[in-house]
Amino acid sequence: MAAEKAAVAGLTSGPIYSGTQALPPRKIKLIGVPLDMGASRRGVDMGPSAVRVAGLEARLEALGHQVTDGGNISVAIAETKHSGEQNARYLQEITETCTKAAGMVTKALEQGMTPLVIGGDHSVAAGSVSGVAEYYRHQNQRIGLLWIDAHGDMNTPETSPSGNVHGMPLAALLGLGPESLANICGWSPKVLPENTVLIGVRDIDATEKENIKRAGVTEVYTMRDIDERGMRTVMEEALRAAGRGTAGYHVSLDMDWIDPEDAPGVGTPVRGGATYREAHLAMEIIADHGRMVSFELVEVNPVIDEHNRTADLAVELICSAFGKKIL
Repeated sequence: MAAEKAAVAGLTSGPIYSGTQALPPRKIKLIGVPLDMGASRRGVDMGPSAVRVAGLEARLEALGHQVTDGGNISVAIAETKHSGEQNARYLQEITETCTKAAGMVTKALEQGMTPLVIGGDHSVAAGSVSGVAEYYRHQNQRIGLLWIDAHGDMNTPETSPSGNVHGMPLAALLGLGPESLANICGWSPKVLPENTVLIGVRDIDATEKENIKRAGVTEVYTMRDIDERGMRTVMEEALRAAGRGTAGYHVSLDMDWIDPEDAPGVGTPVRGGATYREAHLAMEIIADHGRMVSFELVEVNPVIDEHNRTADLAVELICSAFGKKIL
């Protein structure tokens, strides 16, 4: 346990007592990335504000963590820009935003803080994961990646049926492209396929399936796997794969992973997702293992939400990932 804790950035002194396990408090750097240029439906640019309004900082501090809000990264406004190539719309602007995000994430880790990135659409992950990978590369270490999402996000401009870049960030991180996103920080790939795990996918394009195979990602847990085997078994296997030979893992949580009954305000809702309790259990297991090095949450869309309850749930899940338990 001591070795695992030492590998995790942003820990402060003194335990948080939660259940039977004492979890170390962290110094957390909150980074908002109000990017919505990667999707067709607008509104997720307000996600960081909605999550803040739901009390994120205060609720994390109530757990004993120290939270510093770094504000929002500046993002271009879609209406003032040309969308560019239709198979990867706004790719230049998205790459610029992700490059800024990567720099802020790397700096947070250098300052001994745990990055907590709030999007925005899921294309922001190309920046946040790049920043984490860049930091650990300088320590001669690599990271694992938990991609918790209804979608695979493994399209490239050549395979995407929509041209929406928020369906491409995982492909970029694994080195498939698009090239500008893949080469943030000047190198690629950011994660190895054997340390990359998809959890809860249920809506994957036909061409995207081929990209998953081509990238060599074998740890893919669909909602059927969760239905048949249970969340605990899936998460334990996922964490072993992401943690094998790594400094720890980045958690990338898309709120559309959760069923729309519990999370209606998301960018691309898909029926049949994780339940309220399954989602909390997954986050609690991540906290139990103690090897999470960074966290991001994306795709909260207040425009189609109901009384901000998706953002409220987002805050609850973040708190569970950072150590909150029932007892």
